[in-house]
Amino acid sequence: MKLNILAFGAHPDDVELGAGGLLATHANAGDATGIVDLTRGEMGTRGNAEIREEEARVAADILGCKIRLNMAMPDGQISYDHESQLKVAKIIRKYQPDIVLMNAPTDRHPDHGRASKLIEEACFLAGLNKIELYDNGVSLAPWRPQTMYRYLQFYNLEPNLVVDISDGFLQKMESVRAHKSQFFDPNSTEPNTVIASKDFFDSIAARAMDWGRVIGAKYAEPLISVRHIGVKNLKDLQ
Repeated sequence: MKLNILAFGAHPDDVELGAGGLLATHANAGDATGIVDLTRGEMGTRGNAEIREEEARVAADILGCKIRLNMAMPDGQISYDHESQLKVAKIIRKYQPDIVLMNAPTDRHPDHGRASKLIEEACFLAGLNKIELYDNGVSLAPWRPQTMYRYLQFYNLEPNLVVDISDGFLQKMESVRAHKSQFFDPNSTEPNTVIASKDFFDSIAARAMDWGRVIGAKYAEPLISVRHIGVKNLKDLQ
């Protein structure tokens, strides 16, 4: 299956928070999208790996994703060594995404920056002819995405691209709610965390509205381009 957009996240719920609206908007327009979680989020204070796996499945369905995979890397210990890069490169070759999304370059959780570096380097290696990778014994042809973007997470980093997600905003919020073990639930008896507070949940919508205000849309999500953004005509930019 070839995908138009493949989004990577260090943990289940990373993609929903940073780029859920973008994925839903593109899926609604007919693009094939997918999510790859690097870890099972087993080190999270609330929930467990099994609960989070089911929550992630539900969230992906809400966003209209064609696939959601989990690489089961160790939570809190994501590495960008060569072996890990090749594992990610194999997925990129298999699904041939035109666009790859990845974690923020630096963030409150150290896994996010490491994941970002891992994905960027794996995208490069996936395009090298002399690297041989196989899926069930079948050779995977070299593939490199056309563009790569980092989505924003906990820290307010400076983006260089802001995308209108008005058509997918409600799905974004529903997909975040699908991660019930992690976010605000007045009936939960689990320990309080920063992201489980009502204020944090409200801030997700507020942030999307504020970025929407910047570009004249109702809701938007910001991105950091890995490469310089180029267009053939200035009228392509709004």
